[in-house]
Amino acid sequence: MKKLISLFAVSTMASTSAMAAVALAGSASVSYDDNGSSASATTYDADVTLTGTTGSTTVNLGWDVDGSTPSLNVGSMTSTVGPLSITADFYNEDNSDPVNDTAYTGMPNGDDDGGVITDSTDDRSVSVSLDAPLGDATIALDDSGDVTISGTWSGVTVSHTASDDGDSTSAAAAIAGMDITVTNDDGSTTWAIGTTVAGTAVTLNSDKAVTATFGVTGNTVVVSHTAERAAKSKTTNAGTGATQATIDNTNATDSRESFTTVAISRALTSGATLSATYDTLNDSLTLKAAVAF
Repeated sequence: MKKLISLFAVSTMASTSAMAAVALAGSASVSYDDNGSSASATTYDADVTLTGTTGSTTVNLGWDVDGSTPSLNVGSMTSTVGPLSITADFYNEDNSDPVNDTAYTGMPNGDDDGGVITDSTDDRSVSVSLDAPLGDATIALDDSGDVTISGTWSGVTVSHTASDDGDSTSAAAAIAGMDITVTNDDGSTTWAIGTTVAGTAVTLNSDKAVTATFGVTGNTVVVSHTAERAAKSKTTNAGTGATQATIDNTNATDSRESFTTVAISRALTSGATLSATYDTLNDSLTLKAAVAF
């Protein structure tokens, strides 16, 4: 009898282990920034992420562990119930910038870096969606009432979403060696083009941002130019209910001057990556050593 009980216990443990899986990952870095004409600074960052999976349900938890008290910075759960997909985001991220264009003098002309002035958005949410195949297309319906039809035809991937907040349509295709994406969101059109020329990956988008990535003697070099951006005010209207709440939570951002960054990185035999980044926005040079596991 004791042998049977022991065998049952071992079988139960093996079955539980087979159904559930836990993965631990993390990253850490140390950075030195000369901050241009301002005082130099040394900073560090460390994060740990825990991912648990059982069946079709996955939970992600992440902590910022470089402070005196670890704080949650990732929290989500995804699952399926038959044809339904359920996603819960229970972490409310704070995107606010600690400085603004009237108090910060580290940027040219006293301008900020274009960050969010005050974060008034609650990022926590629970969404339920239904995906159903229909021929070569897929129809998706979520709990907000948005309906999305997507599919790929003749190498072109198209997605259209009908929503009370404004319809959006996007299309992506590889044409003549170029990856092209076009999106129209409630009448506003954006686009991006990416291609590779002589080993250099180049991207260009409708915001006049250009990025070039190439390798030089074992180093990866990324040159990026970001165009000037005007300040954006928080938008409100006379709506009611959920629509009003959504619009009221549109964050205001500071203006940002155009700037260029040049980043050079190299993987070291120690397992770490060393990078040097020059930013013309405040004439700063940042040296960073980072590792991920």
